Amino acid sequence: MIVERTSTEYIIRIPITTNITDVQDFLNYLRYRELTSKFVASQSLVDELVAETKQDWRGKRQKKKY
Repeated sequence: MIVERTSTEYIIRIPITTNITDVQDFLNYLRYRELTSKFVASQSLVDELVAETKQDWRGKRQKKKY
């Protein structure tokens, strides 16, 4: 792997023999970091969102059972 740096970007060269799934996972992670780099949330807000998501998920699971 070769990493080059210019004044405006990084250029990463990866051998063609590298597993494409691993490359895509890495790119997805970089995109996630880019999107969330300026996001600030308190732990209480995160906890609240997790609770809401779990509640919504449980409700959908129960509807599917019937």
